[in-house]
Amino acid sequence: MTEREPYAGTTRKLVLAFDVGTTYSGISYSILDPGESPVINDVTRFPATDRVGGNSKIPTIVYYDGEGNPRSFGGEALQEAIIERADEEEWVKAEWWKLHLRPKDMPSVHVDDLDIPALPPFKNAIDILTDFLTYLFQCARTYIEESHANGPDVWTSFGDNIDFVLSHPNGWEGPQQAQIRRAAVQAGLVPDTPEGQARIRLVTEGEASLHYCLESRNTADGFRDDVGVMVIDAGGGTIDITSYYMTSSESPPTLHEIAPAECRLQGSVFVTLRAGEYLHEKLQGSRFGTEEDITLMKDEFDRTTKLRFSNPNDPSFIRFGTVRDRDPEYNIRSGQLKLPGNEVAALFAPSAEAIIAAMEEQRRAATQPISHVFLVGGFGASDWLFSRLKEYLDPLGLQFCRPDGHTNKAVARGAVAFYLDHRVSARVAKFTYGTRCAVGFDRNDEEHLRRAGSAIPRPSGRTVIPNAFSAILRKVGIAVSETKEFRKDFIVECAERNTCDTIATEIVCYRGNSQNPRWADSEPAMFSNLCTVHADTSRVSRTLSPRRGFAGMQFYRQQFSIVLKFGLTELEAQISWVEDGEEQRYEAVFLHGIHRIKPTRTGALQQWFSTTWLKLSEFAGSGYSHYMSRVCG
Repeated sequence: MTEREPYAGTTRKLVLAFDVGTTYSGISYSILDPGESPVINDVTRFPATDRVGGNSKIPTIVYYDGEGNPRSFGGEALQEAIIERADEEEWVKAEWWKLHLRPKDMPSVHVDDLDIPALPPFKNAIDILTDFLTYLFQCARTYIEESHANGPDVWTSFGDNIDFVLSHPNGWEGPQQAQIRRAAVQAGLVPDTPEGQARIRLVTEGEASLHYCLESRNTADGFRDDVGVMVIDAGGGTIDITSYYMTSSESPPTLHEIAPAECRLQGSVFVTLRAGEYLHEKLQGSRFGTEEDITLMKDEFDRTTKLRFSNPNDPSFIRFGTVRDRDPEYNIRSGQLKLPGNEVAALFAPSAEAIIAAMEEQRRAATQPISHVFLVGGFGASDWLFSRLKEYLDPLGLQFCRPDGHTNKAVARGAVAFYLDHRVSARVAKFTYGTRCAVGFDRNDEEHLRRAGSAIPRPSGRTVIPNAFSAILRKVGIAVSETKEFRKDFIVECAERNTCDTIATEIVCYRGNSQNPRWADSEPAMFSNLCTVHADTSRVSRTLSPRRGFAGMQFYRQQFSIVLKFGLTELEAQISWVEDGEEQRYEAVFLHGIHRIKPTRTGALQQWFSTTWLKLSEFAGSGYSHYMSRVCG
């Protein structure tokens, strides 16, 4: 267990962590009082919920009426009276909707949107997330007011001094993080201001699970110097795997990520999806093979059979009807379907194999040997899954265990611990990050000659080739300290001085396998835009002196740098330039469509810019190794 220092703040603060899962969601919190050591608590009472998914979870379900209004959430949505009313009034149930947020370029050949329950016709996944965050916030307030002495006064004492920690799968990236932040604003958790956004912390489910394991008595011995640990968070939708190494060279000892985090779409809901397909095929020809009966069987499999399954040598049963329901030819007697254990195991097998493949990828990429593996998450409670992974890991000499307590509350509790302790100080980049640019034409370069038809003359007299990619932060498998900066210098060239008043550039992610990606047009599917960074450089542009280029053409040139930091769970991008002899910076936080621009110049006003993805069309020139494009629009 972590022994925390007393809170050094001067006023009371509440930290709320919301774990919105594919199937279940939970809340943990900590009340920070000056001079007192923080303690992590769980919200263990929710409306109409009696230990559903453990005593700290509610189903991630919302019912909407015909006008798009949310009518019932969580455990309430499972009450018989609500189900009956939903049927009578034609409400629409939203479940597993979190999977619609997944990055579309995630490896997921086994699933597409048609395999996931459809969203209500009047809602998108961000709308549902907004409504669900609103509900979780109400649940947290009610629980604190009812569970603490003078609870209403305790809640009032927080005022707006509430910070939020929101978790997401390892595979969610900048656009998904932006959507989560937008939903938090729409839910009224924080205002749509830089100060409001600063009250939101995002953490990957893998890193939150790590902090949970650090809290556990059973796993404490696994965190020692010179020992690598792997944490598997097996959830409803995703399998998130991360590996770390503890170092005592820092005080207090911290952990470094030693391999790029893994995320696989093979959580427990995919076992249920496979069960539905299996039942459709198995019961063809039976009078119980109707869509209604199979839906009942699949739901019962999800609620009970899947949770109880442990031994492939023993049969499993799905109860769906009355004692009069029989079809012996299909192993249906007394209203229950008997299934061979080996066939049920086959439904779990793809998820287990995906975990094993991800573990092997972690071990292969890890920069330190791994000796301990910890399994958490709701799916981690499956005895069959635990046995299968243990069977695989034992011959490898790896120590394997499940921490004590409810493993399905690992992310929410770990998210609060992440906020309080911040034990990870370095992370590994999964991709290469940089920007599109233009480079000076080189007649001796085959790649340049191949693109000679796209060459662009610049006022300076130089000819440049567009669609180059300049890598700033490379995927090299080495942990990056959260304080380390990666930068490259660029120039922008303008015919008119006032067009240098603003610099705007896209930050681009490269997902391919090349160690040195040079051209964005060579693998276009491997490049994607993360955000656009804007900077107000009007003050320095007024000091630019005109230059003379080809045929006496007048132009202006401005130099700037792009700076990236990767040590945090969100990539940080900045534009840097020199003004009056001092470096100035603007920072972009990744918000979908709207990007927060935070100038670091003393006395400068914080601004918000509404942006869209703009085509890079006009390119710079002159004697720099990289040329930055002008964004026009």
